[in-house]
Amino acid sequence: MHFEFYHSGLDDVPKLSVDGTVSNSVHFSHWEGNQTPAELKADTSTEIALNLVAAPNKNELTRGIELVTNNHFDTDGVLSVWTVLTGERALELRGKLIPAAEAGDFSEFTNEAAVRASIAIQGSDQPNPNDDPGSPLANQLAGESVDDAKAYELVLPEVERLLTRTDEYEPLWRSAWEKIAKAIESFESGASSVTEFSGPDISLITIAPDVFSPSGFNPTRHAAPYTAISHYAKGSLFVITTPFKTGWSYRIDYPYYSWAETIVRPRIRRHDFSQFLTELKKLERESEGVWKLDNSEMTSAIKFLGHDGTLAASRIAPDDVARILGVAITSLKTTHAAH
Repeated sequence: MHFEFYHSGLDDVPKLSVDGTVSNSVHFSHWEGNQTPAELKADTSTEIALNLVAAPNKNELTRGIELVTNNHFDTDGVLSVWTVLTGERALELRGKLIPAAEAGDFSEFTNEAAVRASIAIQGSDQPNPNDDPGSPLANQLAGESVDDAKAYELVLPEVERLLTRTDEYEPLWRSAWEKIAKAIESFESGASSVTEFSGPDISLITIAPDVFSPSGFNPTRHAAPYTAISHYAKGSLFVITTPFKTGWSYRIDYPYYSWAETIVRPRIRRHDFSQFLTELKKLERESEGVWKLDNSEMTSAIKFLGHDGTLAASRIAPDDVARILGVAITSLKTTHAAH
């Protein structure tokens, strides 16, 4: 088998679409709308690929097609492509492949090595404007920033070594890993916290201001610490807040696996939050921003944004936001049940 990054010239060519979903292809993917064979389905595309290479009817499932493609670059994409190309030998690394894929696609923390390997492949889970774009590993190997197609060419030969000798790649993951470790320590020490609300199944996540630097968490520059949040929060909706200026910054997210078609992890319903936003706008007084629906990220739902489009300071207390959200979700569930 051989890999070629997806381009329009492949549209009429039979191919195996691994992770991404493209036309005229056999799917081995967890992306919504995939047509992956039911017996192979799993939560990550990497696990689907492992199921494929272990299948006794692999040749039947691949229909004899030798061309493997994907239409984007990330950890799960790289590892699933590598697994299909490597074949049964990849099964020996199953315990390393799946956690690294989960770290990349779902911001999940199984072990340090898995998170570090994912960082080396696709970069930090909490980027800021000063981060270099693209794959740290591919950019280092090329000596410059490269596009997705070139990144696959450079990273695929490194996968086995990266997974088995992750410490050798420390310069690529150290800085981003330290941010994740600092966020995790903040939860462990109680400086950051998670309050779980039963019934509506909401996690209220309070991030300590000093998680990112001595000067504090700056919502205009820093992304939320996704890996730490997913490690501690268990709800079907995350209310993420931190003390900020004269109030609290807010973003409301679905769990970070919820964008994908999952088999083990529960499917998460997307809600109509129009009424919820109406209630919050009534309470908001003399604030610097406005509550808005937000789907700019695959799992984002709502943000409190200033005029510059960055997170601003709301005057509504976190418990009140979680309480109003819980009432809204309960109402929505009642409405769905009635229909």
